[in-house]
Amino acid sequence: MAVSTQLTQEERPDKLPNFLLSVRLKYVKLGYHYLISNAMYLLVLPLIFIASANLSTLDVKDFVQLWNQLKFNLVSVTLCSGLLVFFATLYFMSRPRKVYLVDFACYKPEKERMCTREMFMEKSAAAGTFSEENLAFQKKIIERSGLGQNTYFPEAVLRDPPNPCMAEARKEAEIVMFGAIDDLLAKTGIKAKDIGVLVVNCSLFNPTPSLSAMIVNHYKLRGNILSYNLGGMGCSAGLISIDLAKQMLQVLPNSYGLVVSMENITLNWYFGNDRSMLVSNCLFRMGGAAILLSNRSSDRRRSKYQLIHTVRTHKGADDRSYNCVFQKEDDTKRVGVSLSKDLMAVAGEALKTNITTLGPLVLPMSEQLLFFVTLVARKVFNMKIKPYIPDFKLAFEHFCIHAGGRAVLDELEKNLELSEWHMEPSRMTLYRFGNTSSSSLWYELAYAEAKGRIKKGDRTWQIAFGSGFKCNSAVWRALRTINPAKEKNPWTDEIRDFPVHVPKVSSIVS
Repeated sequence: MAVSTQLTQEERPDKLPNFLLSVRLKYVKLGYHYLISNAMYLLVLPLIFIASANLSTLDVKDFVQLWNQLKFNLVSVTLCSGLLVFFATLYFMSRPRKVYLVDFACYKPEKERMCTREMFMEKSAAAGTFSEENLAFQKKIIERSGLGQNTYFPEAVLRDPPNPCMAEARKEAEIVMFGAIDDLLAKTGIKAKDIGVLVVNCSLFNPTPSLSAMIVNHYKLRGNILSYNLGGMGCSAGLISIDLAKQMLQVLPNSYGLVVSMENITLNWYFGNDRSMLVSNCLFRMGGAAILLSNRSSDRRRSKYQLIHTVRTHKGADDRSYNCVFQKEDDTKRVGVSLSKDLMAVAGEALKTNITTLGPLVLPMSEQLLFFVTLVARKVFNMKIKPYIPDFKLAFEHFCIHAGGRAVLDELEKNLELSEWHMEPSRMTLYRFGNTSSSSLWYELAYAEAKGRIKKGDRTWQIAFGSGFKCNSAVWRALRTINPAKEKNPWTDEIRDFPVHVPKVSSIVS
């Protein structure tokens, strides 16, 4: 609410009125944004009027004279026209093929796989391997995690006693991958034999034959398919898979690309007492997604999105970044994933590098000018002013931020100055499904679709963090308005119950 100054000039003769208190600065900034964004039109319009005024003075004789001059310079006209056609053809032929997202599907486990917070603590206590102090530690983490009562665990973890083995891990992988792919094929109506590129990512479970081979075998995909299996690349591997599929589709004509993103819980449940490894037990849950990409121009009409940009940032050259998410053995030779206390700081540095690259590609000129002026003022003139954080809300309508945990979402909400509405898909995904690793971005996009938020032309920013340390982004533009009544995704049957209030602490009843 605006506050107006009450003192007159006579009462304060030495000072001007404080206009900062009487003007809504956000409207000033919005006006500045519109002015700079439309500066080109404002400059070109006078030139168009001047040219129109000059053309209006020409008569028929002037046009006849111009035609005669062209006839006597036929060689020059033909040569210029030929060069124009040549360079235009060269430009259009050399442009990379456009990549479309035809549709995607997220796996929703059966109700039997649901695990409440109380059940999680019961299973942890029944395992008999955790100390009382570490059971209390896990309880504290889960109460503050932002996870709800309906997340999912694989059957092997919910058994009494748990049965983590290779056969159960394969079973979980097959259920998740095949469940998502079956839904995707049913939604799109394409045949499995039409898929030319297959990219699968799962960080911690890499059997032989690979997960991609399991899919090829199950769906009897064609023999010349280009298949890739990405392992050990963390929660941001889903966007790496999208980028890899994009690069393949830009050189292979008339092809479909299938991307499958998931994580495997069965063999990666940690039964030791190293607290840095216990956090992942509290956050990671069962889930996966399948995404169908196409470079066929005929698919544009039925596709949901067009892939505009992918930006990848890797900070692995820095030792602190490299070691902040590390799979290793503890003192008792139990394998787990250790999360460093530097994780948030490392993630912040990776995000800063990523958006520095992404910003010029997506931000309007108004934001780029403000950022540049602030940078020059700080670096060249050594002015003591805060770094300018661009307003990414001017570049994107929707944000899908990896639901890694409440702390990650809180930090990005603050740093990017996002509203609760922008953060809702990420927070509700964390609450309903937990951290499903690289597939969480697709549960978030499915949430926005189920809410009827996606309109034609809307831009969506997907951003994820992963071990290494990596920060990756993908930018999508909606090709059509998504009608939630015609969509089938994990949120369809329960979207009316969301959003829900997620308290800072949700006490577990013992």
